[in-house]
Amino acid sequence: MKAVQISRYGDVGVLSVTPDAPRPAATDGKVVVEVKFASLNPADSMLRMGYMAKMAPLAFPATLGTDLAGVVVETGAGVTRLSKGDVVYGTASPLGGGSGAFAQFAQAPAGTLARVPDGLGLTEAAAVPLTAVSALEVIDDKLKVGKGQKVLIHGGSGGIGTIAIQLAKHRGAFVTATVLGASAAAYAEALGADEVIDAQKDAFETALSGYDFVVDTVAGETYRKSFAVLKEGGSIVSMLERPNAELMAEYGVTALFQGTQVTTARLDAVSDLIRRRIIKVHVDRVFPVDQVKEAFQARESGNVRGKIVLSFT
Repeated sequence: MKAVQISRYGDVGVLSVTPDAPRPAATDGKVVVEVKFASLNPADSMLRMGYMAKMAPLAFPATLGTDLAGVVVETGAGVTRLSKGDVVYGTASPLGGGSGAFAQFAQAPAGTLARVPDGLGLTEAAAVPLTAVSALEVIDDKLKVGKGQKVLIHGGSGGIGTIAIQLAKHRGAFVTATVLGASAAAYAEALGADEVIDAQKDAFETALSGYDFVVDTVAGETYRKSFAVLKEGGSIVSMLERPNAELMAEYGVTALFQGTQVTTARLDAVSDLIRRRIIKVHVDRVFPVDQVKEAFQARESGNVRGKIVLSFT
């Protein structure tokens, strides 16, 4: 089977499409999915570059990929909720008990998959799992965003930002998003953001104040500058930065780290939001698997509206 693999850490040059990778088998509690589409996440780039090597080293050659959508073709012992032929979406991360989503067949824990909701195409379904579950956990669980609160979302045109804007607006918040460029600004406005700041032109930290919450998907200086826009007692959640105790004490706010765990229950909650048209998924571009290097370059350019998807069909 075809699989996107690396034999060492590095830039996009280390990526290769192996034509005859061994097909995984279903073991206890796991299933094998025939992958139709898979989407790229920042975590996939970080894994490829070795940022997680000390915490979770890969055994090379390693198949990459987290999010997928496809059809169950085999179930292991103990799997009762899914059956052969089910159309599913979810995760098969090599760091989460899976064999890697960027392959024609992927082994995945049954507890990281759910049936695709009616009306959602497989291309869009592949773009959902990690980003939508992350946004749901941050907006509803960690921050408990409610009516009239002010939320700043960094990276508003990205995968998590796309969902977070829609969900925060549905919860009744006033939403400001930061983006890069005029087209990204128009995209964030179309999603429902009340205010959009083009970070290429304007400094959000001098324009904003008194915010209840910040959702950070950018990190670095953007993260550090965000503490100044929060009101005392506010909270910032980052997908990339560990809580900064010094800044928390200086500004009197709470900082949290988002480590997303995709589960069937959380995917079912996302499916319900999709069915009720509370959130919509946006796929920027679809690349055939043989153009995986170009797909990663596109995602890492920062010029993406929603998600980049790989096709195995």
